[in-house]
Amino acid sequence: MPAELKCIGVLAHPQRPQSAPVAHQIAAHLARRGFAQWMYTQWDEASVQPAIAGADLVIAIGGDGAMLRAARACAQRGVPVLGVNMGYLGFLTEIAGPDAWEEPLERVLAGDFWIEERMMLQSSHLRDDVLLSSANALNDVVISRGVAARTIRLETYIDKDWTTTYNADALIIATATGSTAYALACGGPILPPELRNILIVPVAPHLSMERPIILSEGATVEIIPPLNNSTDIALTVDGVLMGTILPGDRVRVQASQHVSRFARLRERHYFYRSLLDRLEPRQSVRSIPEKRQI
Repeated sequence: MPAELKCIGVLAHPQRPQSAPVAHQIAAHLARRGFAQWMYTQWDEASVQPAIAGADLVIAIGGDGAMLRAARACAQRGVPVLGVNMGYLGFLTEIAGPDAWEEPLERVLAGDFWIEERMMLQSSHLRDDVLLSSANALNDVVISRGVAARTIRLETYIDKDWTTTYNADALIIATATGSTAYALACGGPILPPELRNILIVPVAPHLSMERPIILSEGATVEIIPPLNNSTDIALTVDGVLMGTILPGDRVRVQASQHVSRFARLRERHYFYRSLLDRLEPRQSVRSIPEKRQI
């Protein structure tokens, strides 16, 4: 059962000014209803941590980008996120739009919701065994070429055993959540969000392993560009640039100790219908046909 809601935070997308008025409206509504509340329209994952520590729920306003930001920030404290969509797709959001939030929010305030948990990844970038960066990802960790139109070679190890050397534009290491993002566009499989697997998908592989690989939750993936690599290589986590990878550097990806938690109003089997409504918007919804009498 969801915990009793006493303090609710509101996070507008800091790079979408149009989300700020909606944030103000929701925060004012919460205040009128007698809930402790706070609101940020400009924030980053570090600066908002003290406020999140005292929240029972955070409402994120924007598209999937806002949800990724909020989910990463809230995962450290185990705080669930409720999304209000102002973006294009809204795979992760729960409330359809900025003009339709009041009735769904009232349901949440009354405790009529459930919590969905999703696995996250932890990415570590090491150079000579010195940790340069570490971050959590809800969608994916991507190792990609820079501006030069040349493929990169990436030696790939699974659980410390050499697996293959990719020659490709990029390598995507994704969660089940990320399987419907960049990985899907590159031919990866669709994984339902409750699965706790690690997905590896190469981007435009050339004369190298081209099939996606699905690993168990406990696997560790290590990527090392060989010393003779001459192409710039970038590391991004959920679309955020973390830095440049040099030959001999090591990127280690494994399941995070944190999980993202989302407040849901839809039925628990919502995922497939929600996904296919976006992939096949012109297809009409059909019901299961009744059994014919023989």
